[in-house]
Amino acid sequence: MIKFAPEGYPFIASFAAITIIAFLTGGIWVTAIPFILTLFMAFFFRDPERTTPEGDNIFVSPADGRVIQIQNIVEEHYLESSAIEISIFMSPLNVHVNRAPCDGTVESVVHTPGKFLSAFKPEASLKNENIAMLLKSDYYRVLVRQVAGAVARRAVCRAKPGDVLKKGERYGVIKFSSRLDIYLPEKTEIKVKLGDKVKAGETILGRINKEKF
Repeated sequence: MIKFAPEGYPFIASFAAITIIAFLTGGIWVTAIPFILTLFMAFFFRDPERTTPEGDNIFVSPADGRVIQIQNIVEEHYLESSAIEISIFMSPLNVHVNRAPCDGTVESVVHTPGKFLSAFKPEASLKNENIAMLLKSDYYRVLVRQVAGAVARRAVCRAKPGDVLKKGERYGVIKFSSRLDIYLPEKTEIKVKLGDKVKAGETILGRINKEKF
């Protein structure tokens, strides 16, 4: 059975209704465009099941898409420490449901209004509208930022402070193409490279040796 993200039902239902009205009032040829848009909305908001790899020392991708940036930085706003930033670009063809990269307790969720620059631009991470979720485990803290883009102007984070998330658990969605940034501990051994295609909840982004903490 096909599953859809709850946030997609209003879009799917609206275009389906337009399709029916167009058919009843104008005939089959008039329904072509709204019918195609209905199918696209159903395709876009699909939410397939995923098999998350086991192991409490691994981080999985929080989003489907392509890795466009990997860099060592000092994250000053939330982690206040050195981290490895991995940016993932999501095209309209990707699944847009976001998943927790590891087990952890949600420490904070912060929505920041901003611009709608192209998600490819490095400055989009901080200048664009975004939702930052900070996860805390017994050993480390991980930041995940849903970033709006030129097309995607609405991100949804279902999690709230105090929630306990399991690795691979669904926690939000970004409507239409955009990007997601994840900040991992600087001691993480990264397992992906630029240009790699990743899947939320399945692809291993990195491993960490907890004995080093």
